[in-house]
Amino acid sequence: MAPRIALITPPDAHEMAREMTPSGFELVITTPGSAGYAAALAETEYLVGFVDMLVKETLYQAAPRLKLIQLLSAGYDRADIGAARRAGVPIANNGGANAVAVAEHALLLMLAVSRRLIWQHASVSAGRWRGNNTPRVHELRGKTLGIVGLGTIGKKTARLAAAFGMPVQYYDIARLSEDAEDALGVRFRLFREILRTSDVVSLHVPLNDTTRHMVGAAELALMKPTSILINTSRGLVVDEQALCKALSAGAIAGAGLDVFDEEPPPSDNPLFRLDNVVLTAHLAGPTWESNTARLRNAFDNVQRVARGETPLWVIPELG
Repeated sequence: MAPRIALITPPDAHEMAREMTPSGFELVITTPGSAGYAAALAETEYLVGFVDMLVKETLYQAAPRLKLIQLLSAGYDRADIGAARRAGVPIANNGGANAVAVAEHALLLMLAVSRRLIWQHASVSAGRWRGNNTPRVHELRGKTLGIVGLGTIGKKTARLAAAFGMPVQYYDIARLSEDAEDALGVRFRLFREILRTSDVVSLHVPLNDTTRHMVGAAELALMKPTSILINTSRGLVVDEQALCKALSAGAIAGAGLDVFDEEPPPSDNPLFRLDNVVLTAHLAGPTWESNTARLRNAFDNVQRVARGETPLWVIPELG
């Protein structure tokens, strides 16, 4: 019997997955809660997909032959790490497959907020060629970017920002060597220094106990009134209520958000009433190109484990 890969992903990836499945493996596409789900898991050795929410004791009981859980997402904040440790099955994330997409989206939000893009579009489409009062807009060139979390996405964001002429500083618990900083063109600063001295603060951290609400009222109060906050990581990294208050009061100039406390956000979310925010629907990562790269990385990792090798991109808690 060929080793089985169970794939759990939206339908738009199914055809691509079938085309990319390595020879010698059986691909079974299934849906949690469906009639064939339990039977699919019973013989599954490799679970691939957006499945961090499924990582709990019941998964390992249902899939006793499991050798690898391969996430197509970068984040894994919904996984039961304790259950994963007890099961001894490695969990790997997507290996930075969406890093280019998220980095580009972060720059997109920086530009959209700085140039008041939503206001400009609304004015033109409503027949107000330049609106009633033309707002002040800004260039990115010369503005200091503070990156919080210099992983794969953070590094790619730094390179893109450099192309716009932005000086880049960063904070990360894993500090680069000075040579590596020189090569990337970044400089280390403490977290509070980043907040106080950056014109743009961009968040690129995983959600865990140390990063939950790492940007709250006290941190927002440190930022310049002319600065903007970009969040393409996870909504709960920022205290959303505190951010709304800071934006409403003009304590910071604006924000670009791809993620929220609750997704989708409720219709009465106060962010919707603000004109100094740009909001997207947790869509920074899923481009056509990144979806291809996710599957490529996933199937490469499956083959590594099948050969008896250690998988790449195992999450730090299990490494």
